[in-house]
Amino acid sequence: MRAFRQPLLVTLPGIRRDRAAAGLLAALLAAGGAAAQAPPADGSPAPAGGATAAGDAEPGTDAGPGDPGSDAPEPAAEGPAGTPGELARATGDAAEPPAAVGPEPGSEAAADAVEGPPEPPAWGPFEILGARIEPGEKARLSLATGESFAGTRVTVPVTAIHGTSPGAVICITGGIHGDELNGVEIARRVLSRIPHEQLRGTLIGIPIVNLHGFRRSSRYLPDRRDLNRYFPGHPRGSSASRIAHAVFDGVVRWCDALVDLHSGSFHRSNIPQVRANLNDPATQDLALAFGSEIVVHSPGQVGTLRRAATDAGIPSITYEAGEPMRFQREEIERGITGLRRLLEHLGAMPVDDPLVGPTELFWSASWIRVDEGGILRSAVSLGQRVRTGDLLGIVIDPLTDEHAEIRSTQTGRVIGMALDQVVIPGFAAYNVASERRRLDGDGLLDTDNPPVESSPPEDMSERPE
Repeated sequence: MRAFRQPLLVTLPGIRRDRAAAGLLAALLAAGGAAAQAPPADGSPAPAGGATAAGDAEPGTDAGPGDPGSDAPEPAAEGPAGTPGELARATGDAAEPPAAVGPEPGSEAAADAVEGPPEPPAWGPFEILGARIEPGEKARLSLATGESFAGTRVTVPVTAIHGTSPGAVICITGGIHGDELNGVEIARRVLSRIPHEQLRGTLIGIPIVNLHGFRRSSRYLPDRRDLNRYFPGHPRGSSASRIAHAVFDGVVRWCDALVDLHSGSFHRSNIPQVRANLNDPATQDLALAFGSEIVVHSPGQVGTLRRAATDAGIPSITYEAGEPMRFQREEIERGITGLRRLLEHLGAMPVDDPLVGPTELFWSASWIRVDEGGILRSAVSLGQRVRTGDLLGIVIDPLTDEHAEIRSTQTGRVIGMALDQVVIPGFAAYNVASERRRLDGDGLLDTDNPPVESSPPEDMSERPE
């Protein structure tokens, strides 16, 4: 479990007592000096001052060097010249030692004695991509990811907001697939709406990671590679691997938590859901804090940004919602609300609406594929609950009018499905989540039914994400 890199705030609860003690010592030394110069009241010669040992530190106070657990040697304490009786005779007071001696009212020592604890250390600037961002500032930065076919430099816009007080570094990414527009808009709106004066910690956003694909309305890079299969990347690898390396090393490695935003692919739609490795406590905490209606356990395919970040010790989740090539208002608003809840949970924002609806946890999900080519017509809707053997849809041969049924191979809930379209054999049509888990009253997985890692079918290595 990765600990958030929050700056260490050092507080010294005993500093007020130490300052008071310093004032007391100064007053006693001053009185000792006066005794050395003033003639004794009874006419006897002035005594030679002798140092007396200071008393033990008050139990329960911060004794500093020499206190239990400290390796520093305890320094020899100094006392005022003369005994209490000699000081009393020098000042004309009674022979009894003073009941209490303190700094003179109105003096600097007296002010120190009554002041509160010191202010915490200043929240310093944040440095990333060669830029220095002061507390309360928002910066628009550029991340160099390569060159175009024309040899011009390609840079990806990065937004960094540095809060006014300490907190976690949280990263939001969208547009790893250039045709998934809902995530781009979710990231843009969150970064534009965050009030700087309320933010604690640092928020880093890359609304469009795959700028090549976004400009071409394509899921892929110009070389037809899927960028989300090459993280954490390599500086001397393929074009996709180099872009992945620039993003991961330049931004993601500096974060304490990551939310990667996606939608369905190739004319498919996903019900709003969070995917996360629920075997990791910190990641599970993020997934539940988002407040999505559905959370699906998934360690993530090797090469995805979420998997690479998790392997690097950065708790990471994926939010999936809607279709590609569209801006869908409801899915976007749900994503914005979920990110706001997560920021509040991590202490980055004041808590506004802590209420979260019920969450369903599913421990596995698999795509059901078609076996015949033709026209797909669905018999179920997104989010519908199904049982093993239920009819999901049919594929119609446009020439012979023959029908081939698609039936569910498991009991669960349809969390992703293809839109009605023409398909070929092997096309992933319905994503059914199963192995439902319960949460206890504290929002934790039911320990009576511990989750078991499930292995996806072999062909799921190419499943849509």
